[in-house]
Amino acid sequence: MSDAPKLLIVEDDERLAQLIQSYFERAGFHTKVVSQGAAAIESCHRQPPDLVLLDLMLPDMDGIAVLRQIRQQYPGKVLMMTASGSDIDQVMGFETGADDYVNKPVEPRVLLARVNSLLKRRAIDKQRDQDELVFGSMSINNLTKSVTLNQEIIKLTTHEFDLLHLLAKNAGSVLTRDDIYHHLRGLDYDGSDRAVDIKISRLRKKLGDDATEPQRIKTIWGKGYLFVPSAWSV
Repeated sequence: MSDAPKLLIVEDDERLAQLIQSYFERAGFHTKVVSQGAAAIESCHRQPPDLVLLDLMLPDMDGIAVLRQIRQQYPGKVLMMTASGSDIDQVMGFETGADDYVNKPVEPRVLLARVNSLLKRRAIDKQRDQDELVFGSMSINNLTKSVTLNQEIIKLTTHEFDLLHLLAKNAGSVLTRDDIYHHLRGLDYDGSDRAVDIKISRLRKKLGDDATEPQRIKTIWGKGYLFVPSAWSV
């Protein structure tokens, strides 16, 4: 079950939630059921599922409010469920970040088909994200091992590209030297090798980052390096 898709079912109708959970468990999913909007938000942030089945009407808050808070951090797929036939609800759901919408009651096999369709889209989105990373005026293509900045090709060595790609994949998070050594060399940092620092310096120069006060690849003293995703605008 470790590779099974993770499904979060947000539904306050206990009988319906159990029916959905049982059906998806038999279909090979790993499921979790919560009945409160607050619990759904916490679960999405702490243990993000592959997909969220989100009921529009919940006892503590409405599904649109839940979706709005989920979308602050959760990038996965959300399928909203509602007994309401209102077009306004559907429009609000899509505008807030829902990926699909079903009206209750819905046949389990139809619901499964919609969920599987969204998961396929998620897989395609993830592959596209891995193949090409785009930050403002910069593009990093992992298929062609190429980097463009302001529509100009930046010539990097293989090691420089690998380092930049690693930093960019973890944009917004600090990577320690040990993190970098482990990912790129499969070794732990010995505390004295300055190869990473030298490559960072060369990357900054090639990417037009200020060596004295870098804004794009920052040094976080005592911790490591930070790729700043918002610093690549034209």
